[in-house]
Amino acid sequence: MQIRLAKYEDIETIMEIYAYARGIMQQTKNPTQWKDNYPSKQLIESDIENQYCYVGVDDAKKLRFVFAFICDVDPTYGYIEEGQWLNDEPYGTIHRIASDGQVKGVFNQCVEFCREQKDNIRIDTHADNKIMQHQIQKNGFVKCGIIFVEDKSPRLAYQWTRLQ
Repeated sequence: MQIRLAKYEDIETIMEIYAYARGIMQQTKNPTQWKDNYPSKQLIESDIENQYCYVGVDDAKKLRFVFAFICDVDPTYGYIEEGQWLNDEPYGTIHRIASDGQVKGVFNQCVEFCREQKDNIRIDTHADNKIMQHQIQKNGFVKCGIIFVEDKSPRLAYQWTRLQ
């Protein structure tokens, strides 16, 4: 599997992958994390323009997963409740990870790619997203507290660092 920056011509497939992921969330009792067709096409276009959007491509060049990796300060991570970050060093943030359900180990591949870029990685997920919580913890992330996303809803916040 190869991970590369997404291109504008990937948007249709990316939207299909996110639609599939929303369906899985509904089936696994996580109906509100990605409501209202989140992420929007405009957000994906912005991620591509800013070179935040990455895709996993198989040997047949078919897109199998997508995620955003943002190596900049995330304003939603500026305030944390019921805990604290492991450190205040520069970090990358993984957002909007989703797959088409055809490949195993997607989260592991994403994390491995991001760890090659940064020594500090943060990620968050909804309290109802048990699948993602399991994957995050299995990959060595430490639960740090609760952050609040743009619509003011809470998310469980995690961090992994190589710096300790």
